[in-house]
Amino acid sequence: MKLRKKLAVGMLLAGLFLTACSNDGGNEGKKVDACAKKQACDSVNLVTTAPLTGPVSVYGITTNNGIKLAVDEVNANGGILGKQIEWFEYDDKGEITDAVTNYNNLMQDEVEAIFGGVPSKPSLAIAESAANDEVVYITPTGTQANITEGKENAFRTCFTDPFQGEVLANFSKNNLDAKKVAILRNQSSDFSMGVADVYSKKAKGLGMEVVADESYGDNDTDFKAQLTKVRKENPDVLFIPDYYEKVALIVPQVREAGIEATLVGADGWDTVLSVMDKSNFDAIEGSYFANQFTLEDPSEKVQNFVKAYEEKYGDKPSTFAAEGYDTVYLYKQAVEEAGTTEWDKVIEALKNIKFDGITGSFTYDENHNPIKTAKMMKIVNGEYKFDSDAGVEESK
Repeated sequence: MKLRKKLAVGMLLAGLFLTACSNDGGNEGKKVDACAKKQACDSVNLVTTAPLTGPVSVYGITTNNGIKLAVDEVNANGGILGKQIEWFEYDDKGEITDAVTNYNNLMQDEVEAIFGGVPSKPSLAIAESAANDEVVYITPTGTQANITEGKENAFRTCFTDPFQGEVLANFSKNNLDAKKVAILRNQSSDFSMGVADVYSKKAKGLGMEVVADESYGDNDTDFKAQLTKVRKENPDVLFIPDYYEKVALIVPQVREAGIEATLVGADGWDTVLSVMDKSNFDAIEGSYFANQFTLEDPSEKVQNFVKAYEEKYGDKPSTFAAEGYDTVYLYKQAVEEAGTTEWDKVIEALKNIKFDGITGSFTYDENHNPIKTAKMMKIVNGEYKFDSDAGVEESK
């Protein structure tokens, strides 16, 4: 395991503890400091940095809930290579600065792998730092394409923003028979802008007319000006790629503006009903969004997860919880196939893995993005209902 470089004095003192540590092949010298602190090398240390407080904390909390559930299951069944998982969580509030600070702190100790952040911006910041140290890094939920691009050690459990943009344009064309589409995007969000750009390009390529492309900022709460322009164009579909809090503000205003278009969104819509007043459910009725998991999957594996999650937390799991859960089992499989927790060997195992999880089965492409399908969800009577599977191959 490759740890951050220490001062020469620290390395000298740590060397006194070398014989107390188990031999881990080529990582032996790299684990000296960590073993000195722990006095033993008998666990698998996994660390997550996620927003546990702040405006996107629901994503971090539910992701970590899924991770906790998987860790408990793995430990109850013998751990990984006979070692128990020790799991540590850091709160980054969804902020880049906090995420990097957490990374620098956690890398002072023995770390087998890092999971997180949850939103794309802190995930990218961590990925860039982790690339320098070559530690195993997996983001359960970060969808921005450049999180893993060009990084040998970085992987993700979720699909990417470009993938969503293509899938959703294809769905608008083939499933909703849209001729004219409008876009309402958050210019302050890399996630929203990235998905919207790909959706717009793909929609035009499929022969649809993009009749309006309006934007707003993070602090905006009144969308009347943008929606007035959209209404004049009378689109068949209004695409709103943003996170659930903003979507909950926008959707009622869409209907108040007299727009009757079918609303379509990306995976940031997950849990939107939880922050909407029930009196506004009619406004979002019949809308669609891409997701990576559905409670309605009848497979035994998924239903066992749903049952266990409800028993532990008293609530149904979100997609973020499912992705966190899968990330633990993804890492476990890679370590077992590698036969060690050494970073370089686990990275090679991940590159070649064939994983079957509750968010789908996948292998990795050259940029360490999972090759999988999206779950198209429809909001019906205040509930999320599975509509269909969708992949980019259909939209070519």
